[in-house]
Amino acid sequence: MLKNKIAVITGGARGIGFAIADKMAKNGADIAILDLCDDAAGKEACEKIASNGVKCSFYRCNVSDFAQSEEVVKQIITDFGRVDILVNNAGITRDKLTLAMTEADYDAVLNVNLKGTFNMIKHTYRQFAKNKYGKIINISSVVGLMGNAGQANYSASKAGVVGLTKTIAKELATRGINCNAIAPGFIGTHMTDEMTEAAQNEIKKSIPMAKIGTPEDVANLALFLASDMSSYITGEVIKVDGGLYM
Repeated sequence: MLKNKIAVITGGARGIGFAIADKMAKNGADIAILDLCDDAAGKEACEKIASNGVKCSFYRCNVSDFAQSEEVVKQIITDFGRVDILVNNAGITRDKLTLAMTEADYDAVLNVNLKGTFNMIKHTYRQFAKNKYGKIINISSVVGLMGNAGQANYSASKAGVVGLTKTIAKELATRGINCNAIAPGFIGTHMTDEMTEAAQNEIKKSIPMAKIGTPEDVANLALFLASDMSSYITGEVIKVDGGLYM
């Protein structure tokens, strides 16, 4: 499905980002992973992805840093020749009730989750427009649609990603670029693995399908949106949440 395509995935060394990178690699795409993990972890992730018979390179990058992300995008284009697919997955949480949330807590989450998404789109925008082809996939969240107590910063950042997605979709539609967002619900990752079984069971009660999603559930949708099967879909926000928010 993605043979000879070049995919850039932020936060791609583990969790949902790694699942997306691996899924795209299994379908023929060469992969550039951006992450803030150490070089050893980045190399390990790339080795796993490259075992699918594709090229994979790791770039240590803080996407919230405008200049740093610009330089990394330039390096990726030098190394791979172009970018066909951009997946903005990098994100952090600093959960607290608003009363206890500090300015630093709020700014850190907005800077990575929302500004980081903007930075990566900004630095690939001209290249996408020039090539008249591209797939931009932004990872939002159902809490960006419904809100969630204790996540004022995270919810605001993910709601911002929705607005950014729709704006970029409108700006680039005539250039043949699709921009869509995925809004995961409760997905099992290294962070959720740290929760007690009782806490996970309590969350399952609020999910109509009564189960926690997997990173592969999100990766399956990302693959579709990155492929030409989604060529007439843009500006959409698609939930992967087992019916949590409907």
